[in-house]
Amino acid sequence: MSGKPLRMSDLTPVRFTLLDSSVDRVGLITRSERYVCAVTRDSLSNATPCAVLRPSGAVVTLECVEKLIRKDMVDPVNGEKLTDRDIIVLQRGGTGFAGSGVKLQAEKSRPVMQA
Repeated sequence: MSGKPLRMSDLTPVRFTLLDSSVDRVGLITRSERYVCAVTRDSLSNATPCAVLRPSGAVVTLECVEKLIRKDMVDPVNGEKLTDRDIIVLQRGGTGFAGSGVKLQAEKSRPVMQA
């Protein structure tokens, strides 16, 4: 958000881990969920807060970051040391509901008739 133009060296590759189709997890995970956390194998969705680990590009849940990764500050995918800058929190997408995850405030208030 600095206003400077982006360069290719500023970009980070992001690798989502696909759900293993050989494991029958139909009872646990619906078929619409295709991606999982690279470490814990928890399903990822629009409602799941996620982060990218810069050295490996792996997508993990923020719960995994707080409980497992921040203790040692080591990337569990490739074993490299991490800094706080290496953990990039992803902004979640919309869920289909109006105003989801956003603080809404009325702009106009008018008298309402009540019966």
